[in-house]
Amino acid sequence: MKTLVMIFKICNTFSEWVENFDSHRELQAATGMTPLFRGSDEDDPQKVCDVIQVEDDKKVAAFMAENEAAILVYRQLLETTEGNPYL
Repeated sequence: MKTLVMIFKICNTFSEWVENFDSHRELQAATGMTPLFRGSDEDDPQKVCDVIQVEDDKKVAAFMAENEAAILVYRQLLETTEGNPYL
């Protein structure tokens, strides 16, 4: 199992991002992704830190490729993501 720490920017509020993120828990679990932590930066509430555990790199890479549009619905600015080897 691998733990990923990702930092990225969002276009909406943190609470809106969390609501969208949490609405996909079943899909995340089916992909072998377990969210451990998420929080926003105290000085920049549109900067998010997300920590997840990953069981299978190939499944997560496929999930990221297949769900890019849904991730964008989260209003995550993918080009700002640090620490995600699947992008």
